[in-house]
Formats: sequence, structure tokens, C-alpha cells
Amino acid sequence: MNQEQVKKMRDGKGFIAALDQSGGSTPKALRNYGINEDSYKNEAEMFDLVHEMRTRIISSESFTSEHILGAILFKETMEREIEGIPTADYLWEKKGIIPFLKIDNGLAEEANGVQLMKPMPEVDKLLERAVEKNIFGTKERSVIKSANKEGIKQIVEQQFELAKKVLSYNLIPIVEPEVDIHAADKAECEEIMKAEILEQLKSIPEDQQVMLKLTIPTEANLYRELIEHPRVMRVVALSGGYSREQANELLAKNHGMIASFSRALSEGLSAAQSDDEFDKTMSESIKGIYEASIQ
Repeated sequence: MNQEQVKKMRDGKGFIAALDQSGGSTPKALRNYGINEDSYKNEAEMFDLVHEMRTRIISSESFTSEHILGAILFKETMEREIEGIPTADYLWEKKGIIPFLKIDNGLAEEANGVQLMKPMPEVDKLLERAVEKNIFGTKERSVIKSANKEGIKQIVEQQFELAKKVLSYNLIPIVEPEVDIHAADKAECEEIMKAEILEQLKSIPEDQQVMLKLTIPTEANLYRELIEHPRVMRVVALSGGYSREQANELLAKNHGMIASFSRALSEGLSAAQSDDEFDKTMSESIKGIYEASIQ
């Protein structure tokens, strides 16, 4: 594990850019960027277009380590290049930004008020490939829809079981049990989940750490105990469907929690923008998210 990256992620100021839309969410990401489904004939062309979008974001003058600590990639992006350099290497060598990889296969059907991760039969091969590609850590998402104690216990146990496998490859896992922002009992979901995470953290060895990616809590600073926990490298926030303005405002109330925004980061970007317009929009977005992350 790169100790320079460990120190930067643990102590650095900034946020994590989530650029990890997968096959299921890519059409929506492209639509938001101004590219409709009739612009591509198949999945290969779709992934070419989304890589062009991600390349434009990553290579933007405003996308720098001054404000951004890390970036989460989709496996297709990891396997591609920017300016002739593998994407993860480009991020670290050219930008000083730490590369992460989304490894889950999406969500299972809802049961017990949660959506667990789908089975991941190829996960060992993917983790081996991540190590080969100089990836620092992984991200794996599941979703809590209601305050069902049994379901939340299942979701957190599944997350930590996978996290331990990731740690065995000397990678840092970002554990992401998202709480749906529309859940009627969101605050209760968060209290139950926090207790389950604290319980599971007891099973992480003293010399290892995980990261947590959580929905911005209803009660400000609810996750302070997690932020200060010795087994937690960093707690990051997902935007979860909030607008960037809403997400920034809520995040700023949670001291020590930093952003890991996806849709909120790319809000306002368009394929039709000139490079100057694109960079100006990116710069404003990045600075706003950064300010909310260092409160």
C-alpha cells in the first residue's frame, strides 16, 4: 500500500469525486450531460461516450489535488487510458489524486427494508486486477429503505464481510450502506446502522482501517464517533439525490465528514459547453463542494 496515499487520504483536505456510474446508471449520466440514447447504438459506444465525459472531467484544469483527494472509477474506466496513460496512473501521477474502484454488481431486490449487494462471483479476479492497476481502494454500495433492524444488520454484515476480503488484497474498502433520503424513518435507520457499524468495526484488526460512505445524517454530527474511530480512515458523504446546493449546505453542518459526490459534482456540465465554459462550471462546483468538506 502506498503510504503517501494513506497519509493524504487520512489527513488531507478535500473530497472524493465519484465518477463510477456503471452500465445501469450510465444512460442517465449521459442524458444529464446532454447526450441522449439516440447518440449511441450499443453498450460499447455508450461506454466510449461516458469515457470521453470522464476524461474531460479528469483532465480539466480545475480537477486537481488542491481540492480533490480521490476519485472513484468504474471498472471500464480503470481499464481505459487518458492521454495514453492508464486512468488510475494518470490520476495519481499527473494529478496527485488517489484512485478507487467501484466493485459491486448493483443491488438485489428489496427485502427486510433493504437492498443488499448482488452476488459477486468474480470479485477476487476484479480485486487482483485492481492491484495490478495501482488502485488504492474500493467502493461497494447497498441501500437501506426503512428502519428494519434485521435488514440493517444484514446489510452492514454483508458490507464488512466484503470489506475484509478487500483488506486481504491490501486495498482500502469504502463501506457504503446508503440510507435512502426519502425513507420515512431516515433518522431511526441511521441510529440503527451506526450501532451495527460500531459493532462490526470491532472485528477489524488494530493495524487495518476502512472508510465509510454514508448519507448525510438527519441529526448533524451523528457520525462523530465513527469519524474519530481508530479503525476508520475517513467518513465521506454521498449526495443521495440532493441538489449540490442542498448537499453542500447539509454536509457543512457535519464536521469531519467530507463529500464523495457523483451527480452533484457533475451538475451543470454539458457536452455542448466550450472548454472554457466547462472548466468554469467545474471550478465552481469543485470549490463549493470543497468548502462544505472542510467545515
